Amino acid sequence: MQKESEMKREAREAARIMKEGGIILYPTDTVWGIGCDATNKEAVEKIYRLKRSENKKSMLVLCANPDMVVRYINSAPPIAYEVMEMSTTPLTLILPGAVNVAENLIPEEGTLGVRVPDHAFCQEMLAALRRPVVSTSANISGEETPTGLNDVTREIIDGVDYVVNPRFEGKPTRKASSIIAFTQSGEFKIIR
Repeated sequence: MQKESEMKREAREAARIMKEGGIILYPTDTVWGIGCDATNKEAVEKIYRLKRSENKKSMLVLCANPDMVVRYINSAPPIAYEVMEMSTTPLTLILPGAVNVAENLIPEEGTLGVRVPDHAFCQEMLAALRRPVVSTSANISGEETPTGLNDVTREIIDGVDYVVNPRFEGKPTRKASSIIAFTQSGEFKIIR
């Protein structure tokens, strides 16, 4: 029980930093990620600078549940939500009709990558922030994706405003999620 309240405290602190426009380094159900409030354009820009990349397709957002996804995607086909709910492994969906997030997160085609993490810490953090959290691999663009905190470079660690305690890592897969892109009409393409 004590660990649970410590996790809540840690999640609230991470959310506080993000509400103030900060960027964090945090564990997910897959690999460690760099994150911020997905509605804050300046915070998103800080991540691009840290990663030395403007690749909007490398950024996705974590949402607490499909109900949260609906607030930030306005034209996804119903089948996408069915796939999201049936998935038993980490799955990112690229969905059309991105709205209500920082415009520098949205590529020209108007899509947004979203994932609902099966991860206790991420869920606590999303509940505390009450907005989607950017998730992108914790590396400089073009370098290898670190699977654990020990693999994250000093440049990244020094470049964020807050590093979440690694004891809230849980049992990540240590590999990137699968990715499926959907069109508004329900057609889909498996990306990874």
